[in-house]
Amino acid sequence: MKDEMKQFFTGLRLPLAKDGFPFILIGIGLTLILWVTGFKAIAYPVGVLTLFVLFFFRDPERTPPPGDRNVLSPADGRILEVKQIDGSDNLLGEPAVKVSIFMSVFNVHVNRIPIDGVVEKIQYHPGKFFSANLDKASLENERNIVTLGTDHSKRVVVTQIAGLIARRIVCNLSEEDHVTAGSRFGLIRFGSRLELLLPRKSSVAVEKGERTRAGVTVIARL
Repeated sequence: MKDEMKQFFTGLRLPLAKDGFPFILIGIGLTLILWVTGFKAIAYPVGVLTLFVLFFFRDPERTPPPGDRNVLSPADGRILEVKQIDGSDNLLGEPAVKVSIFMSVFNVHVNRIPIDGVVEKIQYHPGKFFSANLDKASLENERNIVTLGTDHSKRVVVTQIAGLIARRIVCNLSEEDHVTAGSRFGLIRFGSRLELLLPRKSSVAVEKGERTRAGVTVIARL
């Protein structure tokens, strides 16, 4: 019985990102304090804001589609652009395809690994906070760059980019970590952008304007 209980609680998981717990608990606590002390007119908007924070930090389970060459979307959002770029101005050091995804405050913000592999390098760059749907956000905003070496001797680069409201990039990876497609690796608070750099010969499966789901939507095939 003891082992069964331990297994139950080990597998029990709230569908919320752990990074949101402090905000959620503060909101709930403040709402209750305002309510019981008679400040109900203030408690109502604080309660609504707390519900939004709960909504923002939701973290549903996802089942990646089969296919070891699939490059999955690292984020929920909308495709801003699919662009061919040369090797002189990108982290792959070779001709590549750049796929940009914009996450609004209404999207799930948990980021997921696009493909099986090893974390080769993590580079954090402080920067500005332009709106994440602007092209200049790619180069000037605060960002975190993760380079993955895949099981097919290819490299894929994932860049987390802060936005106008987003002021906190969370990345739970370390260099030399072995990672699995669809697994969680971080998030960005609140509203942001993710970009993928893929080998030029990748077969891209999405177009500008399409909606994506992290860990589910196939962006390309190597």
